[in-house]
Formats: sequence, structure tokens, C-alpha cells
Amino acid sequence: METDAFRRRKFTLAACCGVHGVQDGLSAALYVILPTLAEVFGLSYAQVGVIRAVKNSAMALFELPSGMLSERLGERSLLVFGLLCAGCGYLALAVSPGIVAISLSLFLAGFGAAFQHALSSSIISNTFQGAGSRTALGTYNSAGDIGKLAFTAFYSLAIGAGIAWQGVVTGFGLTAVLGAAALFLILRRLQVGSRPSADANAQSTGGSTGWGIRDRRGFTALVVIVFLDIAVQSGFLTFLAFLMLEKQVPAGIAAFAVVLTLAGGIFGKFGCGFLAERIGVRSSLIIVEVLTAAGIVGVLVSPTLIAYFLLPVLGIVLQGSSSITYATVSDLVRADRRSRGFAAIYTIAGAASSAGPIMFGIIGDVFGLTPAMLCMAIVVLLPLPLSTLLHSPLSGQYTE
Repeated sequence: METDAFRRRKFTLAACCGVHGVQDGLSAALYVILPTLAEVFGLSYAQVGVIRAVKNSAMALFELPSGMLSERLGERSLLVFGLLCAGCGYLALAVSPGIVAISLSLFLAGFGAAFQHALSSSIISNTFQGAGSRTALGTYNSAGDIGKLAFTAFYSLAIGAGIAWQGVVTGFGLTAVLGAAALFLILRRLQVGSRPSADANAQSTGGSTGWGIRDRRGFTALVVIVFLDIAVQSGFLTFLAFLMLEKQVPAGIAAFAVVLTLAGGIFGKFGCGFLAERIGVRSSLIIVEVLTAAGIVGVLVSPTLIAYFLLPVLGIVLQGSSSITYATVSDLVRADRRSRGFAAIYTIAGAASSAGPIMFGIIGDVFGLTPAMLCMAIVVLLPLPLSTLLHSPLSGQYTE
């Protein structure tokens, strides 16, 4: 029985990691697709930011409803539905004739992406207990970065090999559609994420109300920190390829800059989570954000070759910070409301992903891309005083 339970947990985690890899891979692919779209359709930096924001806004808008809806319908069907919608969005993107069609296609993809993070995080935190939950969530977060790396690297290599961007995007869409079918079969066989029974729903609504937040002050501080942190992440990754183009780097190699940064993020998700457990969230957050600001400035002022060597290191801290913040949701929110808690944080992150590219894109159009990047280095330091508002549950003293 113990072996069967272990295998069930293992395959459940693998399934959640798979959908995370595809969904995050699709989202990250935009970082390298956008320069192509800008060239083909003659887009400004602000328009690039708006297009990126359309997808992120759709994800932010429906992230919270997806978490609440899963309390009634279960996570399985919603995860499959979301992956299917994301795939259809990219299939539509491949045949889009202009900016309006592009925006509508990405809105559909963003809508589908909303049915993922909170649902998978809830499944994992409920399947794994105690310290195993944090380790499993760290593995899940890293799977997303592996997907980001795979999709962006494939696109960069394909474009460099002369394959039309429409063909690559079509392949991405088909991958998601086929993945949705496989996900449904796997989760149904594992009997994971099914619709809650009527008794379970009645017990949930009758015995627990509200959001289940155990530390409102800490949760509020966490929300603000996540917003600022993700705004910089999204803004930097959106305009990184454009920065390299300004350094007179060929388009294919410019897109590879994003790949290098995402590669560092894979190690950052593991390393920064471990760092937080060793020295506490406050100390680790200060270290990571200061290094992120220094890394952004370093990439700006360094010669091209040195900048490329710095990017994986920057990626470690730029993206690793999310392992410090996201994993604490299960410590601040009761188990019966974790879907809502994760959905709330991911909604904030989605809003930041929308606001960041728009804000920094406007700064780039008005003042230039270098001042926009310098603004990112300043904004990423704003969470430092906010970290003093975090209470002991975020300082390495985790409770169940």
C-alpha cells in the first residue's frame, strides 16, 4: 500500500510538472516570438508591451475564478480545459493577420493559462504533506522553467535554421492540444483532481468561510513584494532580446539571450528555495533582490560577450525569487482554502506581468531602452523595506 501511495504521488507530481512545463513554455515563448512579430508587423515597444499584457491580463483576470471554481468542479477538468484553450490560442496566433487578431489569440492563450498554477499547486500541496510539500512545489516550479527553456530554445534554433515562425507556433499549439488529451487520461487513471463529493462541498462551505488567511499582515506584504518582483521579471524578459538587438546582435542570437536567462532560472528555483529554508525569507530576499539589481546593471554596461556570460547568473536570482515567495502561501493559508490563496497570489503575479511590460515599454519609447532597464533595477529593490513586515512564518519557521 505504501508503494502504491508513493507511486501515485510521484505520477501526480509528474503530471502537474508536465502541464506546468507546457503552459509556462508557451508563455515564455512570447519573449522570443515578440521580436519577430515586431519586425513583421512594425510594432513599437509600447505595442509589444500591450500585446504581452493582453495575455497576462487574461491570465490574471481568470486565475482567481479558476481556483474558486475548482472547489466545485475539481482541478482535473479545469487543468485539461486550460491547456486545450492555450493550444487553440497559439494555433490561432499562427494565422493571425494583424495586431488585433494577435491580441485576441493571446487573450485565449492567457485565458487557458489561468487554469493551471493554482490548480496544480493545490493538487500538489494536498497530495504531499509536511516538508515534502515544499520540496514538491519547488520541483513543480522548476518544471515550469524547464518548459520555458525548451520552448524558447526550440524557437530560437528553428528561426535560426530558417523555419517560418508560423510553423513553429503551430507546433507549439498542437503540443498543447495533444498534451491536454494525455493529461486527462493520466489524471483520471490516478483519480486525482476529480469533482468533490456533495458531502465534501457541504463540509467545506459549512465549516470554513472566507479566505483562510492566518497572517493578514504577512500575506499583504507578500502580495506587494510579488507584484514588484514579477513586474521586473516580466519586463526584463520581454525587452531583453530588444536590448541585445540594440547591441547589434543578430536576431537569432538576441533571442538566445532569453534562453540563457531562463536556463539560470531553473537552478534559481531550486537554489533560492533552499536558501530561504537555511537563512530565512527576509535575508534570502534581500540577497536575491540586490543581486538582481546588480545583474541588470551589469548586463547593461558590459560588452556583449560578457553580458551573455552574466545572463545565466542573473537568471538564477531574477527568477529564483519566486521560490522564496510562492512556496509560503501554504504556510499563510489554511489547507481548505489553499486553492484560493494560490490563485490570489498568481492573480497578483499575472497583473504584475501585464503592468511591467507596459510600464517599462512606455519608458523605453520615451527615454530609450537603457533608462527603462535602469528603472527595473530600481524597482526590484523596493521589496527590501517591505520584507521587514514579514512575520516569523516567512522567516524559515514553517508550520503545518
